[in-house]
Order: sequence, then structure tokens, then C-alpha cells
Amino acid sequence: MPLFRYKALSTAGEMLEGQMEAGSAEDVVVRLQEQGHLPVEAQRADADGAGVGWSAPWRRKEFDEEQVLQFTQQLATLLGAGQPLDRALGILLELPETPQARRVVERIREAVRGGAPLSTALEQQHGVFSRLYVNLVRAGEAGGSVHESLRRLADYLERNAKLRGRVVNALIYPVILVVMVFASVGFLMAVVVPQFQELFESMDAQLPWYSEAVLHASLFMRAWWWAVALLLVGAGLWLAMRLREPDARRALDERMLRLRYVGDLVSRLDTARLARTLGTLVRNGVPLLNALNLSRPVLSNRVLADAVEAAAEDVKTGNGLGYALGRQKCFPRLAVQMIQVGEESGELDTMLLKVADTFDLETSNALDRLMAALVPALTIVMTIIVAVIILSVLLPIYDLTNAIG
Repeated sequence: MPLFRYKALSTAGEMLEGQMEAGSAEDVVVRLQEQGHLPVEAQRADADGAGVGWSAPWRRKEFDEEQVLQFTQQLATLLGAGQPLDRALGILLELPETPQARRVVERIREAVRGGAPLSTALEQQHGVFSRLYVNLVRAGEAGGSVHESLRRLADYLERNAKLRGRVVNALIYPVILVVMVFASVGFLMAVVVPQFQELFESMDAQLPWYSEAVLHASLFMRAWWWAVALLLVGAGLWLAMRLREPDARRALDERMLRLRYVGDLVSRLDTARLARTLGTLVRNGVPLLNALNLSRPVLSNRVLADAVEAAAEDVKTGNGLGYALGRQKCFPRLAVQMIQVGEESGELDTMLLKVADTFDLETSNALDRLMAALVPALTIVMTIIVAVIILSVLLPIYDLTNAIG
């Protein structure tokens, strides 16, 4: 079993550090929780595990994704301009805005000054640079073109960031709509409905069943709002922990792929990620099997990641990449066919990057289709909920007015 370094908070508030043998970082987290500790970080202790581990979501990273991109772009520019590596790192040492980021650059520079290759220095910053990143730099060192590898890495990271940003930006409006639904319902049930309840009680009115249901729901929410909040938080935490279990996460990912709009989006998004990662690795001289193994962690869907693993086993037997991916029945046929054409023409890396560009566009189209279906649906749901609550108190008033008249 691999050895993991961990950090955790004890019940007394002390920061505990140690090492533990486990099958995965998630196993370390579970064991620490069973001991009553709050896990903060779990990282592979051996060099092969650089970039593999777990960190508490609330723990601020020394180097976030944007800083890694900036570091890569700036280092590629300086090395491309003919600056020695030590001098380039010295210049970059003055650029980071946070002390944590400066410490990372300083550690890299000290390792390089001590005679370590850049890839080894990056690998020693456990959890900061991914295995994919380190291996691309190592391939550049072997080919004598580190600055070119860094330039391609920067392009890869930038395109991935743009794709991720496109997805996040598209989801902002639906999230705002959902928040508005809950806020509107909360305001109506906590402020508006109680005022009508007092009116109905003063008039000793006989209310229809739907009005009684809304009034009782309002009373329950005002009396037990804290219990509802605790229940929602508890359910969210339970779901988050449940999804850390591989079987549960895979079952959810499998269902996601079956959903009409969501499945299309996930498939195209991960196809673009896989193709861009493979294309970048192969272009930098990384063997295809190694590239497939390094590409698996970039996929968000476990079913597709397992399909890549199975395809890698197929490639080991001598089959082509396009054939191996096509056998998995998970990836779009267009992507598989383009990859096969790239293999036949001897330009696999170029065709993989074209596949990535194509499915970047497909992802945008799938996002547009998803939003076109989701936004009106959420708007209709919000309108119906608000209308039901308002009508449940206005209709009895209308009936009372008619009775008095």
C-alpha cells in the first residue's frame, strides 16, 4: 500500500501531522474521521504520487489554478527569451501577490540551484503541480525544449480554464433563479402568509383545504426553521461524504450520462478535456499509454474515466486509440472517427487537438441547449409556486368578500 502524509485537527484543536499506509487519500480521510479528527490534507509521501491527494475544501491552496497558469506563462516567456532558469525563477519570485505563492517559487528555485531538474523541483511541491504538468515538463527536458513544453502547457491550462469558465458562467443564471425561488417562498411563508392568517382567525373563516395546507406549512416553517436548516445542511454533508465513495460516485455519473441534455454536455465536455490533454502530451513526446494514464484524472465523470482505463488496456494489446475508445461506446462517434483518421495519417497529436477544438464548440452548443430547456422550466416552477401560495390566501378573501356583499 502507498504511504500518505496527512494533516488533521484533533478535538482539542491541535494540528496533527503524520504518515499512514492506505489504499487511497480518501481511505486516509475516513480513518482520520473514525478517530475523531478533522482531516485537513492527505498527500502521497512518495515521489510517484505528486499531485495525488486530498485537501479540505476550505483550506486555501498555496498556488491556485490561476497562479499556476500565470507562473507557467511567465516562465515560458522568460525561458523563450533566453533567460537562464535560475534567473527566470528569480524574476518570478518578485511577482506573486501572496506569501504562500512566493514560498512555492522560492522552494522551486532552491531545488534547481541544488542541482535538481525543473520537473523534480515541481514534483517536490506536493499537490501544487499535477502529475500531468510534471510529466510534460520532464518530456520537454528530455527533448531539450522546456520553454516550448511550458508554452504548450500554458495554452492547455488557459483553454481548460476558458472551458471551465464558460460552464460556470452559463450556470450562474439558473443558480440565481433557484435562489430567488427559495427567497420568494421564504418571504411569502414567513412574512405575507402570517398576516392573512391573523385576518382569517379574526373573521373565524372556513378555509379550503389548500389554504389550510399553506397556513400550516407557514406555521411549521416559522416554528421549526432551524430544524429545516439543520436538516438541509446535514443532508448536504451526507451527500458530499457519500459521493466520496467510488461506487456511489460512479452510480451518479452513470445516471448523469443517461440524462438527455446533461449527458450530452458531460460527454462533450470530457471528450474535449481528454482530447486536449492527450494531444498536448503526445505532441510533447509522452508515450501514448503514459498519456492515457495521465489523462484519466482530468475527466469529471467516473464512467468515462473507467472507459479510458479500459481503452489503455486495449491499446496495450496493439489496437489503435480510435478503435479502443470506440469499443467503450461512451465517446461521441465523431471524436472516435477523427482520432482514427489522425492515426491513419500519422498526425494523431494534431487531430486530437482538432477534436478538442471541435468539442469545445460542441460543449458551448450543448450548454446553450441545456440553458434553453432549464431556464424556462425554472421560471415556470417559480411562477407556479408563488402563484399557488398567493392564490391560497387571496381566494378565501374573495369568497369572504362575496359572502359579506
